[in-house]
Amino acid sequence: MTDITPVAEETAAAAEETTDLAALAELTAQRSAVYRLLARLYRVEVDEEFLAELKAMRFPAATGNTAVDTGYRTIATYLSGADAHAITDLAVDYVRAFIGHGIDAYSAAYPFESVYTSPKRLMMQEARDEVLAVYRSEGLDKLPTWKEAEDHIALELEFMAALGDRIVAAAEAGDEAEVERLLATQRNFLADHLSSWVPLMTADLRRFAQCGLYQGLASLTDGFLQVEEEFFDEIFDDGGEDVEDGE
Repeated sequence: MTDITPVAEETAAAAEETTDLAALAELTAQRSAVYRLLARLYRVEVDEEFLAELKAMRFPAATGNTAVDTGYRTIATYLSGADAHAITDLAVDYVRAFIGHGIDAYSAAYPFESVYTSPKRLMMQEARDEVLAVYRSEGLDKLPTWKEAEDHIALELEFMAALGDRIVAAAEAGDEAEVERLLATQRNFLADHLSSWVPLMTADLRRFAQCGLYQGLASLTDGFLQVEEEFFDEIFDDGGEDVEDGE
């Protein structure tokens, strides 16, 4: 009988680990879906196809985060009343919100990290070089069709989604070490980049956007990044240290 208990304990531990990884994979797939939705909304104006997709979506009513709930509710309210002029109205508002009149760096919610982290609010500054190095360290680069700088919010959000896809694959393969590495990479990128400037941009977005879709986008973005910070705090649960240091 002495050999049975350890084997049973090992089996139970392995089963629990497998369950935990499966749950993490499912949650991460959901997180990546939100990152991609946000990225698409920031990347370019809404077209007819994407508007139809948005109208068909079911947004959660109560997530536990006030900003997320406000964002979803505001977007859903706008979509429910969107008429034949919506595409034109959204295109005009996209330009108003993210491009502006181009006179200075304060006339829109410019979706570039460099604008919000450089002293003179210029594009193509240190932040762009930093995120490019992070992308390439993971073997990623922007597509040839992408003409904007690498520190555009859409690309930063897509990077988080791409890491999420890899976390799902690693979790399904039972590669716990790779899961931890990728989670640490996500956490660091969120702290070093997205969380350091996006709240400033969304504050400007509320000032310049007039359509409910982009007003809701500002709230949804703020709330989702808050949820992500809480997620990583819970996952790591080590007072801010890396996973390896907390073990």
